[in-house]
Amino acid sequence: MNSLATGEVQSLTILDDLVPQSPASLEDQRLLVQKSLDSQKTGLQRNQMGQFATPTALAREILSYGLTLLPPGDAVRFLDPALGTGSFYSALLNTVGDRQVDVAQGYEIDPHYGLPAQALWRDHDLRIDIADFTSIKPSIDGFNLLICNPPYVRHQHMDALTKKYLLASSKKAAGVKLSGLAGLYVHFMAMSHPWMRDGGIAGWLIPSEFMDVNYGRELKRYLLSEVTLLRIHRFDPNDAQFDDALVSSAVVWFRKQRPQLNHHVNFTYGGTLAAPVLARDVAVADLADETKWTRFPRQSVRLATVGPVLSDLFDIKRGLATGDNGFFILDRQRIEELGLPMNQFRPILPSPRHLQNDEIVADEHGVPLIDRPLFLLDCRLSPEDIQTQFPALWAYLQSGLETVAKAYLCSNRRNGWYRQEDRQPAPFLCSYMGRSDGKSGKPFRFLLNRSQATAANTYLMLYPKPQVASVLRQRPEVAHRVWECLNAIQTNHMLDEGRVYGGGLHKMEPKELARVSAQAIQDVLGLTNNE
Repeated sequence: MNSLATGEVQSLTILDDLVPQSPASLEDQRLLVQKSLDSQKTGLQRNQMGQFATPTALAREILSYGLTLLPPGDAVRFLDPALGTGSFYSALLNTVGDRQVDVAQGYEIDPHYGLPAQALWRDHDLRIDIADFTSIKPSIDGFNLLICNPPYVRHQHMDALTKKYLLASSKKAAGVKLSGLAGLYVHFMAMSHPWMRDGGIAGWLIPSEFMDVNYGRELKRYLLSEVTLLRIHRFDPNDAQFDDALVSSAVVWFRKQRPQLNHHVNFTYGGTLAAPVLARDVAVADLADETKWTRFPRQSVRLATVGPVLSDLFDIKRGLATGDNGFFILDRQRIEELGLPMNQFRPILPSPRHLQNDEIVADEHGVPLIDRPLFLLDCRLSPEDIQTQFPALWAYLQSGLETVAKAYLCSNRRNGWYRQEDRQPAPFLCSYMGRSDGKSGKPFRFLLNRSQATAANTYLMLYPKPQVASVLRQRPEVAHRVWECLNAIQTNHMLDEGRVYGGGLHKMEPKELARVSAQAIQDVLGLTNNE
């Protein structure tokens, strides 16, 4: 065994101090070890590796249900590709009853958790390999019960070579052509395919976002065609399953066999696996045509869209990403203190939470009439011209060379690290994210922008298409009526298109907002479908 780091030594000391008497007391011991190990890592370290332990009650709930999907009398061949300290194996011991467990195998990439886990389970028939599951050749014996909370590592935390390997390996293992935007948990699901026995059961505790986002399309195709998708239980996002991860969780259950004709998938929501609040069976054929699976079971199968949608009337874009709001966005007082030229700044709206009114009026210069107007440094001059014409601005930019300029976004700008995107003011804006527990009960706010302020990426910007812009020029008063129509969009219609995260945080991307109905707006504008 490798020499132990301080964290592992401390964990083994805990093991020596606590002598297990039964699976229940061993679970108490495991929780102490888990808490000790987690405390030795920063939140950033755990986030980058996707290390979020499964709570005991949830682990047992999942194992109890998974065992009911196995044929009666079949011995368990258990696999956890991301074992951690063994929460699912512990749950198996507490729920398996008289059913025989023939094999139990776990993989853990991080010795910080893997070595203490080996010591914790040393007296049990659980084999723990400290290794990267995605690099291991599949076992030829196969497993009939795969239960896993895979690492939730976003694609931004994976380098190009790792992504290339994972994409190729996932395609080889399950025939899926995943996007480079897919998180590590998607690759875990794909690469586990050859590890399972035909007819085996898999239960995956994963973020529910795969049900709505573009990178989830290929995973959904796999679930509908390569295996028999049995059930997806989505937890209420207001009841986040993990205290330290802002994700909305789902448990995906499938059997390793192709689906039968006219197969239906059971969607459940809220409560527990045993007692969900809502349930609905949805045909595989309908799921294949639906881009937003999170509409189930609250909503029925979507009817074909008729009439105009927002993208017929507006070009919808995210607000600009500055690269460092603290550096590039200043108030007038700070600009004057630094002696910076005001003509190299333009007004920009503050975050929606700092706006009390949703109608933004302006002074004669187009600056919003709000308590603390903000301005974006938007210099289009060359470094030589800045140094010559504006020495104070040149000095200010020099102060950001070792920090801001080296950040990812700024360092990849072609025309100068300080040069901003071209985002002209938009007359209508929508907040990018929000919660439904505010005063209005609506997670998204529409703003009528009568100023010359642009907006950062906390907003979606709605630019009228030519026929709409023409109407607004001829009849400026119609802008207010359009804004009223935007605010009158029913919340459930917005939520159908957006996505939700743990704690009830809703988010909307431009392509999602684009699909919202715009019939009322078209009527107000006096346009027809042919215009």
